Amino acid sequence: MMTPAMLTGQTDRHLITLGGAHRLQPAAANAFRELQQAAGRDGFNLQPASSFRDFDRQLAIWNGKFSGERPLLDHDSRPLDGQGLTVAERCAAILRWSALPGASRHHWGSDLDIYDPDLLPAGCSLRLEPWEYLPGGYFAGLTAWLDQRMGEYDFYRPYAHDHGGVAAEPWHLSYRPLAREAERLLTPDVLLASWKERDVAGSTWLIPRLPAIFHRYIGNTDKE
Repeated sequence: MMTPAMLTGQTDRHLITLGGAHRLQPAAANAFRELQQAAGRDGFNLQPASSFRDFDRQLAIWNGKFSGERPLLDHDSRPLDGQGLTVAERCAAILRWSALPGASRHHWGSDLDIYDPDLLPAGCSLRLEPWEYLPGGYFAGLTAWLDQRMGEYDFYRPYAHDHGGVAAEPWHLSYRPLAREAERLLTPDVLLASWKERDVAGSTWLIPRLPAIFHRYIGNTDKE
């Protein structure tokens, strides 16, 4: 069973190396390697762009966006000036694209972001924005292939659709057996306990609203 530390990104002892700096739980890593091999047979170079991310990394992302040190995007992924926003507006803008520290699915070792570096045009950087993966985008063919094949290896997209919380993320894959367990075990109380003695920007506003935030941005995913 996954422990609170595993759920909230405060340990990595349950992970193995997937390749390079990328890490997943063993069952997810093995399943992804099989998915990679199947993709390779059909002409795709399926690679992770991001996998495990620990609590401190997610905290730096959250606090950086809250303070304006990192870019903030609006509902349609356009640059947004966060300094003119209220705390509530700023938190909502961040939650559209980035998880709260302790609440990222990337903490679990079951989830990863994917792309095909061979399909990325020379001189272009990966942005992890929906247009890259939709019809007309660099990775549209890979998206279509995954639509047909990823379920055979127990992967699915938790953010396949925009349900009014987190934006659609066609690049984000979850390994179903582990992700389902983590979804069941992660609660607002577990999340709040991970914030003890941590400086989470906006926490005074966030804490009394965690149940509602949890429902809209953490539990509101595609269930396949």
